[in-house]
Amino acid sequence: MPEERQSLLEFPCAFPIKIMGRSEDGFAQAVLEMVLRHAPDFDAATMEMRASSAGRYLGLTCTINAVSREQLDLLYRELSAHRLVKLVL
Repeated sequence: MPEERQSLLEFPCAFPIKIMGRSEDGFAQAVLEMVLRHAPDFDAATMEMRASSAGRYLGLTCTINAVSREQLDLLYRELSAHRLVKLVL
């Protein structure tokens, strides 16, 4: 069965990715660089940032133009492997 038929998503589509990490210097920039590697058309100005109530964590939301399941899988793997990233949804 083709990969696209197994997915509930229809590509291309706007796909929000939520990334949580410690509020450290370089975290948002590192995430942005990873996102741009996999979605070069992502507009950095649309990245949403929310600090936790205590300010120890930073939540980022990047809505990319997803073109394939493979693209999403590779991006999730790279984000999840980064030392500053705690959670990817």
